[in-house]
Amino acid sequence: MKVVVIGGTGLIGSKLIGRLEEHGHEAVAAAPSTGVNTLTGEGLADVLKGASVVVDVSNSPSFEDAAVLEFFRTSTANLLKAESEAGVAHHVALSVVGTDRLQASGYFRAKQVQEELIKASDVAHTIVHATQFFEFAKGLADGMTDGDTVRLPDARIQPMVSDDVAAAVARASVGDPVNGVVETAGPEVFQLEEFIRMGLAAQNDPRTIVTDPKATYWGAELRENTLLPGSGARLAETRFADWLAQQA
Repeated sequence: MKVVVIGGTGLIGSKLIGRLEEHGHEAVAAAPSTGVNTLTGEGLADVLKGASVVVDVSNSPSFEDAAVLEFFRTSTANLLKAESEAGVAHHVALSVVGTDRLQASGYFRAKQVQEELIKASDVAHTIVHATQFFEFAKGLADGMTDGDTVRLPDARIQPMVSDDVAAAVARASVGDPVNGVVETAGPEVFQLEEFIRMGLAAQNDPRTIVTDPKATYWGAELRENTLLPGSGARLAETRFADWLAQQA
């Protein structure tokens, strides 16, 4: 089976390509560096020839509100149109647990637009909602740092390693379309402060970490469970402490 991976040269995409190839599928990495540009449509028709499944794990190069909205709206529309014309049977997209609850954030508004375009398309689909990645603990901290202090909302998080995200997307890619959302998450729930503290400590990062009731998450206020999946989520096995130990 030919599977085209949009964003196939990135963190999740490259892992996904490897998993699909291990199981005997023809996995094709599609990205600007391979001559495929979803924003302009360049290379889409050619790369989709003979494809049964298209997986979109791409991300916007800019998180500025207008730019990220333009990226997801335009690239998703171009991709779905090309898939329909090529007879692609299944569109799989990676999104984020809690997207619909984070609409005060420009990034998550753009992700919601992406999901709505997919649901309105005539291409059968599966949207994989994953929780935050272990690898992004420092990036989250950087986005919420004030001076030498990381100010975090009082909320819980159920993060997972990128390898397990890729595995979840791979399962969706070779399965039947659900024409809806499936959720995946890590095996443990942390307070956001605890997760960031563990991640920074492993890197000997000396910043002070506090829970601040006024802090936001990429511009959105959080309730305690905003970032947590529902009861039907498929849980991965890799634990954060074990992953940190492997990195060390």
